[in-house]
Amino acid sequence: MSARPVKHSLSLRGHRTSVSLEEEFWDEFRAIARFEGKAINALAAEIDEARGPDVGLASAIRVYVLTCVKARAGD
Repeated sequence: MSARPVKHSLSLRGHRTSVSLEEEFWDEFRAIARFEGKAINALAAEIDEARGPDVGLASAIRVYVLTCVKARAGD
């Protein structure tokens, strides 16, 4: 388990940005994108559009991943 966030670049509607997530979140985020048949940048753009103005993109992605994992677990 990695405790340190890892920074990756994403492209959101033609705009480059960097997001830092723990490797476990990156792994699950990629798996969710594959399962949904979406590119990781497209899924990140959807999350970006849906998040509130006071919510950072990394936090929004973590919550999205957690919500997906809990849904699969039946919570």
